[in-house]
Amino acid sequence: MPLDRGALRAAVRTVLLGEGIEEAEVSLAFVTDAEIAELNWRFLRHEGPTDVITFPLNDTEETPLTAEIVISVDTALREAKRRELPVELELTLYAVHAALHLCGYDDRTAPDRRRMRARERKYLRTLTTERTRENKPPRPPRRRA
Repeated sequence: MPLDRGALRAAVRTVLLGEGIEEAEVSLAFVTDAEIAELNWRFLRHEGPTDVITFPLNDTEETPLTAEIVISVDTALREAKRRELPVELELTLYAVHAALHLCGYDDRTAPDRRRMRARERKYLRTLTTERTRENKPPRPPRRRA
């Protein structure tokens, strides 16, 4: 499956700028479920694959922000099919979600999750509208808790 890496980099950039981070060096890596499951266990001690993992490589107060975002393409394909959404939208959701983590958002508690989901929807609407030039973009998918 060909990935629009430029669009995903632009999504990350849009979030970072929207949250006031003007200088950043963020790399995107696209991996399989097996690869992300290994990273998930090695660094987070969580078992199994996940959609996206964000690795800040410096203190978020340092400029420029330096980080790596690792996205499971297998998970994106599976979730997009399950939700009957374009895989590009699912991948964009993962990029936006990861960028929000870099901006200090968290999703461990219900109030934090609601706040983060609201920001995800805001950026997905912005990005989808920019791409389609329509007034009513498709409703963004709801992430798993």
